Amino acid sequence: MTTFECTDCGATVADDDPTRCPDCGGTLDASYDYNEVDLDRETLADRAGGWKHRELLPLVPDGMGEGATPLVKAPRLADELGVARVLVKNEAHNPTGTVTDRGQALVAAAASRGDADTLALPTTGNGGQSAAAYAARAGLLSRVFVPSRTNFVNKAMINVHGGDMRVVEGRYGDAREAYEAEREELPAAGDEEWFPAGAFDSPFRHEGAKPIYYEVVEQLDWTVPDAVVVPVGHGTVVSGLWKAAREFADLGVVEGTPRLYAAQPDGCAPVVEAVESGGDPEPWEVPDTVVGSLEIPDPEGGLPAAEAVRASGGDAVAVDDQDLLDSAATIAQHEGLEVSVACGAAAAGAWDLLERDAFDADDTVVLVNTGTGNKDADIVRSRLMGRGM
Repeated sequence: MTTFECTDCGATVADDDPTRCPDCGGTLDASYDYNEVDLDRETLADRAGGWKHRELLPLVPDGMGEGATPLVKAPRLADELGVARVLVKNEAHNPTGTVTDRGQALVAAAASRGDADTLALPTTGNGGQSAAAYAARAGLLSRVFVPSRTNFVNKAMINVHGGDMRVVEGRYGDAREAYEAEREELPAAGDEEWFPAGAFDSPFRHEGAKPIYYEVVEQLDWTVPDAVVVPVGHGTVVSGLWKAAREFADLGVVEGTPRLYAAQPDGCAPVVEAVESGGDPEPWEVPDTVVGSLEIPDPEGGLPAAEAVRASGGDAVAVDDQDLLDSAATIAQHEGLEVSVACGAAAAGAWDLLERDAFDADDTVVLVNTGTGNKDADIVRSRLMGRGM
């Protein structure tokens, strides 16, 4: 890595552990001198663990076993979709059960080697549980602002990990407002140095998502999947996947890049709307979905997410809540996998994309399961009971 660059104003930042651009407040992205990166299949095959691609990361954390998650075959889903292969990249195997652990491991490492003593963020839930766990690992405090509708497991585990949790009445936007208000008061208090741990509040969350793609390619015997369907909330995963795909292609590790498909609930789909219109994402006025992790009406990474989908040649799809709940149940019943309702959105999106002729019969399609299914079990079970099942 050479430096961090602002995606808004183009300024470069020499600080090893930055958050946002000091000039304009924009999002920072890690820049690399790829001519100096000596990385090939043989080198990677001799390494193990979730941080084996260290030349393409801003730092390597002392983690808890995050990454190196399985890519699970789903043959019945493949038959139903009429494609050669469907595989589920199962991020439920991360320490706190979600993909967020990858990025938070980097965030905590960056914070602990700087002057910060506290990880702080607003979150729909998973990011807060993860931040609390990795803060504890790094010997840091954590301050987590969650909306009242956050699920019980997230709330409980934030406290179990020693996090200070502020439950804010309302939705994610209300939690973000409470976080910003308290952050503005910090200089007067002077007793804590916060390191923002939210999506795109530093360059580390989205950099931490890149190994998902590196691992998929190696798990597919160094071949590129035809399509990857990603549930999108903040946009961290899909933008990280696209950067990783371009890196592996440019370095000659593999040939080509996959089509990326963004899936969101139709009750909160700003990225889908942006992809369809060809414009920038606009805030969703009235967000309403049972998928709390995807109910992000004004995603910090909405633009890079939309740009990643367009550049990959993919598309975006908005799905009904009932369909995504049914899809999560279908994966459990047909493949035995306990997946998040966010993954249900990806699966439901794949069925809708099939009707658009997005896939060919010989395609390999990867669905990203962003979290463990037991956090959403009550929602899916209620849907099944409502259907008399």
